[in-house]
Amino acid sequence: MGPVIAAVVIGEAGDVTRFAGRDHFAACNGTAPIEMSSGNRKVHRLSRRGSRRLNHAVHMAAVTQVSQRHSEGRAYYDKKIAEGKTAKEALRALKRQVSDTLYKRLKADAARAAASTQDPGGHQGNDSVASAPGSHPEHRLFGQAPPGPAPTLRDRPREREKAMSPAIRKSIRTT
Repeated sequence: MGPVIAAVVIGEAGDVTRFAGRDHFAACNGTAPIEMSSGNRKVHRLSRRGSRRLNHAVHMAAVTQVSQRHSEGRAYYDKKIAEGKTAKEALRALKRQVSDTLYKRLKADAARAAASTQDPGGHQGNDSVASAPGSHPEHRLFGQAPPGPAPTLRDRPREREKAMSPAIRKSIRTT
C-alpha cells in the first residue's frame, strides 16, 4: 500500500480504539460480508454500508496485491479461485483479509504511541530547545531588526488635530 492510500486509511479510520474489534472495523469500511441465501445456496455479497472512501482504499490495496504475481495477496486470491470461488468472491475475501491486516497494524501503532513515555509533539527527535549553536534570535549574524517603524515626515491625523487650537477644531467639525 502506498503513502496516499495509507493516508486515506488513517484519515478515514481516525482513532482505531473506537472499534471494538476487527469485525467492527470491517463493518465500518464495508468489507464485512452480508449473507444472501436462496434455497440451499448460501452466498455472501459486498456490503454497501460503511465509509465508501475507506472501502475504496481497501479495494485499491487488494487490487494492487492481485496484480503483483509473487505477493501474499495474489497467493490468497489464487487459493480462493482454486476452492471454486468466482473472481468477485475471491476479491471480496481478499479485501476482508486486507481490512483485518489494516486493523491489526493500526491497533499496533496506537499501542506503540500510547506506550511512548515522551511526546515530542512532532517528528521523532523534535524538542523545544534549539540545538544548533547560536540559533537564538539575539545571536544573529546579520544584526538586529530596527526597534520599530521608521518615523515619517507627515503627522498622523489625530496628532495633527490635537496640535490645533480648540477654536480651529470646532470650526473644522462644523463645516
